Amino acid sequence: MPLPPESRSADTGVIHDIGYRGYTGPRLGRSYATRALFTQSLRAAYGLGRSGKSKVLPMLVLGAVTVPALITVAISVVMKRPELPVDYTGYLSMLSLVVSVFLASQAPVLFSRDLRHQTVPLYFSRPITRADYVRAKFGAMVCAQLLLMAAPLLVLYVGALLGGMDFAHNTGHVLYGLTAAVLYALVPTSVAVVIAAATPRRGFGVAAIMGYLTVSAALGAAAVGMSNPGTAGSDTAQWTSLISPTDLVESLVNELFGLGGGLDRRHAPGGLGVLVFALVAAAMVAGSYRLLLRRYRRV
Repeated sequence: MPLPPESRSADTGVIHDIGYRGYTGPRLGRSYATRALFTQSLRAAYGLGRSGKSKVLPMLVLGAVTVPALITVAISVVMKRPELPVDYTGYLSMLSLVVSVFLASQAPVLFSRDLRHQTVPLYFSRPITRADYVRAKFGAMVCAQLLLMAAPLLVLYVGALLGGMDFAHNTGHVLYGLTAAVLYALVPTSVAVVIAAATPRRGFGVAAIMGYLTVSAALGAAAVGMSNPGTAGSDTAQWTSLISPTDLVESLVNELFGLGGGLDRRHAPGGLGVLVFALVAAAMVAGSYRLLLRRYRRV
């Protein structure tokens, strides 16, 4: 008696070897994974590797900080000025609001998105640890900020040298500017990334970071503006810069290098002020980093 068709097809089944093999290549380990996360995060801060819409704001901000530097150099060269009309650190101070916009908008991109889409546990399923994750993300945001501020400084410096301006003066002052850029990239960024990591909602993170940076800076400026210049009251008011990361850096750099001028000059009050401002800046960076580590231990 012949078998039914169903039985015949089952009896003639075949197992196919489709070539699955174990991985025998090199194991790159934690350090490579951490570097890859750092590189990807740095690119993401400028919208690289993401949609065209994500590139609009970072590139606009980059243009907003470099184009005025090009115009300043061009005017100085055409008018044959002996030096630039603005100092390197002063240029960074004028751009503090634009830089704060970049920080407030891009820090949540690096931190809030992973929390919202619950992709952080996927990173920890790989060799990297929570400390590696924090180190890569924190370093990427700091470097993104540093690149943003170093770009116009280099434009000013190269333009000044090509315009025949004094080499020693510009080299010394661009080093002051780069020192300020490093501090701006560390101190405000450390506070901003903690705020960004506190909420999975990007909009909340943007508003909270921008609100803190602008309100704290406005309070410090109001206190200095209302004090009586030329008296002890003005120095007393300078201590309010401690509540604002951007004003703290500006005051510390101005006092360290003897920069800035005018009645509204921000500065750390004397030697004690320099010491206190430096300690507060270090505490902001170290404390924020520890808070980030604690935050991701609970994720």
